[in-house]
Amino acid sequence: MELVELNPLRNSLVGLPGVNGLSTEQRKRLTIAVELVANPSIIFMDEPTSGLDARAAAIVMRTVRNTVDTGRTVVCTIHQPSIDIFEAFDEVIKILIKKNMIYDSSFSGLETDLI
Repeated sequence: MELVELNPLRNSLVGLPGVNGLSTEQRKRLTIAVELVANPSIIFMDEPTSGLDARAAAIVMRTVRNTVDTGRTVVCTIHQPSIDIFEAFDEVIKILIKKNMIYDSSFSGLETDLI
């Protein structure tokens, strides 16, 4: 619960989306927590920030960073990340635009090319 920053909500009900209970961002962090129960060495996340505003996306990515800091490998797909989220990644493997590779490997300086 600490790793995903959900301690204050430990006795809350999940509830219904958009009606009551946890927010969308809190639900995404809860989903990450459920996956962490199995103690995997690698975690795949498909669009963990999808459908979130910038603030909520930053909170979810902080949870992802906390997970990486425990020694786990996290692989994410993120489409059109903000510069803050983009810079949170340790490595960017490939970025494709219309099937043309525009980047592979280290991302030093890439963010200026994309803006």
